[in-house]
Amino acid sequence: MAYCTKTDLRNQVIYSIYVRNYSEEGTFLEVEKDLDRIKGLGVDIIWFLPIYPIGQEKRKGILGSPYAIADYRKVNPELGTMDDFKHLVEGIRTRGMRVMLDIVYNHTSPDSWLAKNHPEYFYKTPEGEMGNRVGDWGDIVDLDYGNKELWDYQIDTLKMWAGIVDGFRCDVAPLVSLAFWLKAREEVARVNPECIWLSESVEPEFIVDMRAKGMTNLSDSEIFQAFDMCYDYDIFKYFRQYLNGEGTLGRYVEAVNMQEYIYPANYVKMRYLENHDQDRAKEIIPKESALRNWTAFLYFQKGATLLYAGQENQNETRPDLFNKDVINLDGSRDISDMLRQLYQIKKLPVVAKSSYRLSADEGLGAAIGEHKEIQGKGRLLGIFSFEGKCGQVEAGIQDGTYTNMVNGKEIRIEDGKIDLKMCPVIIKENGE
Repeated sequence: MAYCTKTDLRNQVIYSIYVRNYSEEGTFLEVEKDLDRIKGLGVDIIWFLPIYPIGQEKRKGILGSPYAIADYRKVNPELGTMDDFKHLVEGIRTRGMRVMLDIVYNHTSPDSWLAKNHPEYFYKTPEGEMGNRVGDWGDIVDLDYGNKELWDYQIDTLKMWAGIVDGFRCDVAPLVSLAFWLKAREEVARVNPECIWLSESVEPEFIVDMRAKGMTNLSDSEIFQAFDMCYDYDIFKYFRQYLNGEGTLGRYVEAVNMQEYIYPANYVKMRYLENHDQDRAKEIIPKESALRNWTAFLYFQKGATLLYAGQENQNETRPDLFNKDVINLDGSRDISDMLRQLYQIKKLPVVAKSSYRLSADEGLGAAIGEHKEIQGKGRLLGIFSFEGKCGQVEAGIQDGTYTNMVNGKEIRIEDGKIDLKMCPVIIKENGE
């Protein structure tokens, strides 16, 4: 873990926006008009998917992938001007939120400014041509971090943006040299010492496959040396396997618990049910009661919470990255009230500074979680019914009447047990 990482990042909610598909107009201005609503959801950080010009060569779809970048130091004119973006950032900060910008440093478009002006910065195939080593990313070419002059250019670019935004989400960061990221963090701190660093860490299978090809591919344990947060892909497959009936809830819970001892004490995971690369939560969890329980669990988890724009309206279709595909924010299936309530729970100090433990009741299809204060007696208990079954669950706290912080209703604990219903339960036990 980066030695200076602050655990209060675990209290943060991140809202991810793809500007092109956020509105019919697809501009910075339209996002700015919606900032009060976003803030009202309970959001601390807005993360923008790449906002740069997109390459023309080998473009995917009609409009191209935002991850096939033509120029790191400009904004896509289809979204607006640099001044428009700066004004948007100002509006976000005025509302007490911060801005995180997507950084894509493994590759560029084949016709990027760097490819044209500095071909020596790029990986070459055995035939001497620019190419990419992953294979199925046909619209990009890989950079070569063996060239230290590339480091200087990329770090200067980061320092430019660090004067505008508050942090970076770094695309496939494990494919880039750890030494580079350590140097970049050190240099950026001279411009913005409070800069937030989020790594898109990758699935274990991807790490193994790329290493077999002789490529750099950093594990979460390695990437945590330079980054404050990383993705939850180390355990995401167990979540999906449980939903698909291919694995047990207990196996997923075991994987979550493992994070408590394989990472440094101040580790921060970004928790999500969906993101721009994954299916929508509503698509994979169509049952309303189950989705509400998983959403409550998402906020309860130890780590920062990610919402992908449209999740608050239970969008079912993942937006197309390569074409115009506007998300639905019409309020027809709005769960904003629930998100606002969960945000209050997310802000509790015990969520940021606790020992965290989950258990599974396989028979009832329920997860029982506990945040326990470090050197204290206070606890936050969560019980989440993923399968809608009824029964009694061992609560592990003293008998009495408590308030369910999810909906404000009273919950009775008798003989150390709680009646499991479809509604998620989060209750706080104060220490003596």
